[in-house]
Order: sequence, then C-alpha cells, then structure tokens
Amino acid sequence: MARTRKVTVSTDIHGHTTGWAEAEPSTPVRPDPAAAAFFDVDNTMMQGASIYWFARGLAARNYFTTSDLARFAWQQLRFRLLATEHPGDMSQAKEAALAFVEGWRVDDVERLAEEIFDELMAPRIWGGTRRLAQRHLDAGERVWLVSAAPVEIGRVIAARLGLTGAIGTVAEVVDGAYTGRLVGDLMHGPAKADAVLQLAAVEGLELARCAAYSDSANDLPMLSAVGRGVAVNPDGTLLREARQRGWEVRDFRTGRRAVKIAVPSTAAAGLVAGAVTAGLALQRRRRAD
Repeated sequence: MARTRKVTVSTDIHGHTTGWAEAEPSTPVRPDPAAAAFFDVDNTMMQGASIYWFARGLAARNYFTTSDLARFAWQQLRFRLLATEHPGDMSQAKEAALAFVEGWRVDDVERLAEEIFDELMAPRIWGGTRRLAQRHLDAGERVWLVSAAPVEIGRVIAARLGLTGAIGTVAEVVDGAYTGRLVGDLMHGPAKADAVLQLAAVEGLELARCAAYSDSANDLPMLSAVGRGVAVNPDGTLLREARQRGWEVRDFRTGRRAVKIAVPSTAAAGLVAGAVTAGLALQRRRRAD
C-alpha cells in the first residue's frame, strides 16, 4: 500500500513555489498501476528552462563567464522569438550537446544539479503545477517528468519534488564519465511520445488512463498519446489546439507573459547554447590545468 503525502507549499508574490514541508504520512491509498501522469519541465513545471538555470549555477561557480551566459540567453531568446526549431536546428542541437557532456563525470553533474536545484530552480517551480502532480501521487498514480534536458538533471528535479522519476536526453557513459556521444536522439517532440509509449509498455500503463501536461506545441505528440492532455502556461499554438480539442487549460502565470519569453525556455536553444558555453568553459579549464 502506498501512502499519500501532505505537502505544504509556500509561494512568493508571483505564485512561484519557494518551499514545501517534509512529507507526512496520511490515509493510505491503493496504488493505481495502470494510470500515470507525464509532465514537461520547462515552463510547465518550472519557470524558464532547467538547462538555463543549470548554466547559471555553473557560471556562479566560475565554469564559464557572465558574457558566455549572456550569449546563452540571447541565443535561446532568438530561438523562441524566431521559431527556429526545425530539423536542421535539432541536428545542430544534438551535435552541440556532445560538447556539453564530453569529459564530465556523472557524479559531478549530479552533485552540481542538486546544489543548483536548491539554489536556483526550487524557487521557480510553479506552485500550481506542483499541486497538479501531487494530486496524481495522492491518487496512487506514478508521475514522471519528461524533458529534453539531460536525464541526470531531470532525475534530480524529480527526486527533489518527490516524483516517480524522469525521462530525458541520455548521454553515453564509460567508466563513470560522459563520452560525448548521445544514446538515441534528443528527448524532444515526437521522441517524448515514443518514450512515453515505451515506458507504458514496460510499466503496464493504460495510456487511455494517463495524463500529460505541457506548455508547448512541440509536445503535441506526447499530449495526444495519452487519454488526457492538459495545456499548462500554453504558448499560442498549443492554446489554439487545446481549445479545438477540448483539452483542459491551466495558466499559473501572473499575466506577465514577457517573463516567459525573457527567461530562456526552448529545449533546442537550451541544449545548443548551454552546450556551447559549457563546452567552451571546459576547454578553458583544461588549458589552464
């Protein structure tokens, strides 16, 4: 038997989660092995892109310069405003992602991700989305994050939020270090739907009883693969699709939509720019050693 959790969520003036109490045992519920929920991360569970905040944390630790970070933010903004997420761009993102992981040790990335989550990401968790995830947990359902970010970052976020686990972009690891080669493709667009289908087959989930949450039209394949798609803080295209399909819409923003654009959020852009800046920093550190 699973136990539900009583979570006390506090929010700042913009409705962002700033913390929650330790889990407490309450009335036992029967696990529902056939139902689950899948949550996109960037601008769905969290304001902005997780890879951007990870890069911010690395910059604060002198892994690269503030000018690199500014270039990172501008490139993400360019992707967002110009809608440049086309196959060629995703190919470039995949190639750039190799620079981000090459030579790093997995335990170092996980340690840094934990520190940076606590410092920069936790205050930017959308309280409303967090409560939606908690409802699924309270109903005895499992909850996975599905993100284009490296799966190690997704796992840290899921663990910190008390969720079941995370699906993300996977990098090849040999002897505890990243080789610079990805296993499969970036977890983006149709790849997310494919991953959900594979997980459902392994876990015995009934997709018709599952739900998916996202802010982006890029995730329409994942939202369409389950029985209930929910648009959270949706972009314009997804909002139109949600209305046409009769999907539920949840918007936890405070009306300052410019914030959503100003804070980098595009998966491809995050991987491209984050990979470039982190890769440059790694090269500088190697030259200095």
